[in-house]
Amino acid sequence: MRKPGVNLTRQKVIDYIRDFYDDRGYAPTVRDIMRGCNLSSTAVVQHHLKILESEHQIERDSKVFRSIQLPDRKNTIHVPILGKIAAGLPIPVMSSDAWHSEAIDTLELSGEITQGKEVFALRVSGNSMIDALIADGDIVLMEPVKSVENGDMVAAWLKKEEEVTLKRFFREEDLIRLQPANIQMKPIFTDPANIEVQGKVVAVIRTL
Repeated sequence: MRKPGVNLTRQKVIDYIRDFYDDRGYAPTVRDIMRGCNLSSTAVVQHHLKILESEHQIERDSKVFRSIQLPDRKNTIHVPILGKIAAGLPIPVMSSDAWHSEAIDTLELSGEITQGKEVFALRVSGNSMIDALIADGDIVLMEPVKSVENGDMVAAWLKKEEEVTLKRFFREEDLIRLQPANIQMKPIFTDPANIEVQGKVVAVIRTL
């Protein structure tokens, strides 16, 4: 319910942030708010967010991606974004724009979305998993595991190629099949000794 004297647009923004967070487990971006509240530009959104922040109705951290928080919703954790992972042709792990040993950014999420697991995040590069609703630019939350089941979506390290790729994992007779979720792309077949699973997907954050 709107409090007396509260600006209608800013109340709409607050309500949208609360509903977005309840529905998805993470905060909206400025563009999400612009579209969701039918505002004319990101500058208008920023104007209202600055006022809400000055009034202590929201909190933000400029160094954290999707960091808008409501003071009464503080059950959040910080997840490191370690780099990129290919959902298309594999990309070299050791390149400067790929997998990093230290976080290049941080994501603030509700504890519920991580299901109590210790996770890290990777930005997706490519569209080989588009039919699994994972598009270029999205973020995947990865649980670091070594053992997975058939059908799990994994970060697979190909040792000989020195590349990592995001695919569904399947064991076949004497090979591992890394299956894209895009009918226009072919699976990767490799010897089990050539592959190391570095994590499996536990959640996806869309960046539309």
